[in-house]
Amino acid sequence: MKIFFSILFAITLSVFQSYNLTDIRKMYVESSDSKVNATKFYDFMNKYSKNDETLLAYKGASIALKSKHTSGLKQKKEGFIKGVSILEGVIKANPNNVEARLIRLSIQENTPKLLKYKENIEADKKQILLLFNKQSADLKEYIKKYVNQSLGFTKAEKQQLNK
Repeated sequence: MKIFFSILFAITLSVFQSYNLTDIRKMYVESSDSKVNATKFYDFMNKYSKNDETLLAYKGASIALKSKHTSGLKQKKEGFIKGVSILEGVIKANPNNVEARLIRLSIQENTPKLLKYKENIEADKKQILLLFNKQSADLKEYIKKYVNQSLGFTKAEKQQLNK
């Protein structure tokens, strides 16, 4: 009987699992700190199966980040490609999704050159700067936090967002 209730609880939890954007943003930032955090973020986002573009972008990012800690070069490459393919699909479907572009930018700025995944940095920066003022207050703060620590933004670009 205990097993039945445990299974029922697990099913109920997964059905009603909340995808709070504030928590997901925090998990994403923390996922770069350690394998444990990357795995925790992946496990959480891997269950996501709906069509919210921003959450799909985070799901793709979670797969790409998890691949960093996978053993075997082939598995690392396959995981990375799968993750960025999801992210690229989101951006292709909605090029004005600033948060998805920020996610891609952060991945591209932090991946090794050998992965050859750096071609959209300038386009993403441009779109983020262009659409920044149209974003919600919480997303603006999230963007500012990233931009202010990024080496990819100039001092003038950082000042533009911090006005």
